[in-house]
Amino acid sequence: MKAVCMYFELHQPYRLKWFWPDHSEGFERYFDTAINREIFEKVADKCYLPATKTMLQLIEQYEGDFRFSISVTGTLLSQCKKWNPKVIELFQALADTGCVEFLDETNYHSLAGLFDDKSEFIEQVREHHKLISETLGAKPLFFRNTELLYNNSIAKTVSEMGYSGILIEGVDGLVDTPNYVYNSKNCDLKVLLRNYKMSDDIGYRFSARWWSEYPLTASKWADWATHQEGEILNIFMDYETFGEHQWTETGIFDFLRELPGEVLERNLTFQTPSEIIGKYDPVGEIDVKDLSTISWADIERDTSAWLGNDMQRRCFEEVKLLEPYVKKTGDKELIKIWKHLLTSDHYYYICTKWLGDGDVHSYFSIHTSPYEAAINFMAIINDFKSQVFKNLAAKDKNIYT
Repeated sequence: MKAVCMYFELHQPYRLKWFWPDHSEGFERYFDTAINREIFEKVADKCYLPATKTMLQLIEQYEGDFRFSISVTGTLLSQCKKWNPKVIELFQALADTGCVEFLDETNYHSLAGLFDDKSEFIEQVREHHKLISETLGAKPLFFRNTELLYNNSIAKTVSEMGYSGILIEGVDGLVDTPNYVYNSKNCDLKVLLRNYKMSDDIGYRFSARWWSEYPLTASKWADWATHQEGEILNIFMDYETFGEHQWTETGIFDFLRELPGEVLERNLTFQTPSEIIGKYDPVGEIDVKDLSTISWADIERDTSAWLGNDMQRRCFEEVKLLEPYVKKTGDKELIKIWKHLLTSDHYYYICTKWLGDGDVHSYFSIHTSPYEAAINFMAIINDFKSQVFKNLAAKDKNIYT
């Protein structure tokens, strides 16, 4: 019996403000509270609240046969706590059903996994694990990295942290088909690969009138699923697909409500990642060299969405180089700001790709162009750098000698 493994990612960053030095201090000096709250409340009303209520209804309706996995970044959870705790209550209700597996990731949806030294990456993952355990009562055993960034060294680190498996992108040419369980090279870590075509049929093409398969129905999609080669079908997408990326008017919620019944009627099952690797044996090995890091972003499915141009690389290197100095301050607020500057979204907004990928990069960005985003980010980095060294200088008068 073939299994459908559905996974949803939930994330909102703390967006940077249009920066000009003023008398504000700490986190509010760099991050725009008003715009962040406005975007959060819009997405909560359109997606987080109605989608989660629908998920809970479906779990009850199908008496636990509808099962899936989910990950929630620490940045989003902190926004929920401040601006709508009802969202967290619904996440807690999902955890209480026993039908939803919560996954771990970097707490700040960051690019820390791309550091050569993985200590910051490990620190952020542990922070996320603690937050999910304390907030939702779940203790994740499975991992998904920011934007499904993956290479052999990331896999080795995740394995050494005790996780049983990891989600990655089913990049063309990596394996013959993503529809099986695989092993990671040189470590004890199971790998589940996203079937990007079947996932994107829902996440991206659902409301596309130019698409030859429009309109997509739950029945049609379930028929396709039954004809997929392999043992499992890994369907990974943004949770915001439901109500935000695909508006209610497109019929996406009707599709969601009908999907479990159509899938189950065809003798397919829903299973979580941990259930999948407990049932199916690996059929091969995944080998991704560090210089060939993969992701689920854009046509290239590599790191170019965040580090593809000189502006992105310069910003990333500047933030990365600040790590020892920021941590030497011991200042919790400065450390918090620095970790949030590693959030992948800031670099994503600086991407200079155009056409379809460019439209995706501009979504939720407050900037009118990637060049403005880069200039603003560098201005913030330079000001933040002065704050860090001012703090160090106050503690050690000889720091510049």
